[in-house]
Amino acid sequence: MEYVLIIISAVFVNNIVLTKFLGICPFIGVSNKVDTAIGMSGAVTFVMVIATIVTYIIQHYILVPIGISFMQTITFILVIASLVQLVEIILKKVSPALYQALGIFLPLITTNCAILGVAILAVQKDYNLIESVFFAIGHAIGFGLALITFSGIREQLELADIPKGMRGVPIAFIIAGLMAMAFAGFTGMVK
Repeated sequence: MEYVLIIISAVFVNNIVLTKFLGICPFIGVSNKVDTAIGMSGAVTFVMVIATIVTYIIQHYILVPIGISFMQTITFILVIASLVQLVEIILKKVSPALYQALGIFLPLITTNCAILGVAILAVQKDYNLIESVFFAIGHAIGFGLALITFSGIREQLELADIPKGMRGVPIAFIIAGLMAMAFAGFTGMVK
């Protein structure tokens, strides 16, 4: 039951994009089409879960025992950058179409603060490895839910009669704000 609560909390109550405001760059940048959003969500999920596992191991078995936990952030950034390179190589071979669709946004995962934020938050919450994995999975699902929902809304907005000054990014920010307020309604559901 504890793992279910961790996931529900990460997806709805503490959504990494809509309540913690981490990962906004890919949230806005990749949300024009649902297909691209789904691909980005999959890539972020893979990197977020693997990065959380690897950073947990590095934190608890290298940084803390040696007494250099102050190197946590730079170490985590290097791990995430390496994992993104791995994902890029895999996507290039397995799904060239998805690799082309993501284009410049794939390197955005390297600097996606949502991935770094989840890895650091898992350590700060003092979760064990299994709890950290569920924490990362929950946040990845939450990121994907927010991104795919937002991209669906943006696709529908292309068909709407929106005033010229509000088209594009301005209306996208308004919708993102409304989504954040909607997710704030889940506050108090899980501690």
